[in-house]
Amino acid sequence: SNGGLKGASLFQGKDAILSGPAGGVVGMVETARLAGFEKVIGFDMGGTSTDVAHYDGDYERAFDTEVAGVRIRAPMMRIHTVAAGGGSILHFDQGRFQAGPDSAGANPGPACYRRGGPLAVTDANVMLGKLQPDQFPAIFGPGQDQPLDRDIVVRKFAEMAEQASDGKTPEEVAEGFVTIAVENMANAIKKISVQRGYDVTKYLLNCFGGAGGQHACMVADALGMESVLIHPLSGLLSAYGIGLAAVFASRQQAILKRLDSAAVTDIRMTADHLRKQVYAELLGQGIPEDAIGWRPVLQVRYDGTDTTLPVDFSSFSADEAKSEFEASHKAQF
Repeated sequence: SNGGLKGASLFQGKDAILSGPAGGVVGMVETARLAGFEKVIGFDMGGTSTDVAHYDGDYERAFDTEVAGVRIRAPMMRIHTVAAGGGSILHFDQGRFQAGPDSAGANPGPACYRRGGPLAVTDANVMLGKLQPDQFPAIFGPGQDQPLDRDIVVRKFAEMAEQASDGKTPEEVAEGFVTIAVENMANAIKKISVQRGYDVTKYLLNCFGGAGGQHACMVADALGMESVLIHPLSGLLSAYGIGLAAVFASRQQAILKRLDSAAVTDIRMTADHLRKQVYAELLGQGIPEDAIGWRPVLQVRYDGTDTTLPVDFSSFSADEAKSEFEASHKAQF
């Protein structure tokens, strides 16, 4: 989940809880770099959810994560997930439209899959002509030989328009649901960028996942972004990213001290001790020493607070680390 590869003999379950999305982050960064972009927002929309990630020259990792109610202390790529995917179910409830958070999954899937499923975001795109049944493989229905079912989609949206009884056409209802899904995704991106002090309009939106291409331009418009990249392998970018990842090892140790010149010696010794452990792990996996790069990162916080921010400590100077911390604290808060 930290975006690196590891030898099978060293592998532990806790290392790979979110390894698919982490592969997507590596894929989005490397494909954007090949296209000449260094600032990237990753937008990975699948069937059930959308994962978004931020990159500005450095992979962002969280060291303390909660997954399904369980707290995990292991470095993981910082990824934000919202319940908006191609299978997110469309509801008209108490006079308002809602997309998700529940999903139709792969079975029964959206209504157009011919398995008696509910209306979902994918159906809204079929209704609007963004998904063309004749461009899709004919793998639906009991014999798995029929195209997507546009007729049921039209019928269900007509019923919903009637239920809403505010004069909207079935197409306008479908468009309303797509707008809601796009807002949910744009808000997720704001959470990892704008709310942390980054100007998202200067970034590339790297769009991947099975449903990303249908919504990328609208998401970019909602955020004022001007460049969208859709890689030829965007439907498989998480797998492709895992193929592009480097072998990675990390170690952490707490040093509860004031960040001043007196602490630097202690930090240097600790960093050196941790570096030797990391080198030993990588050399043990057959990586030649001259191919290893390393970097010490401090997690710094103000005394009396519990929010740490990562600071590059390659220069081993307390003053530089302090001013970098202050700049990122000011940007975020």
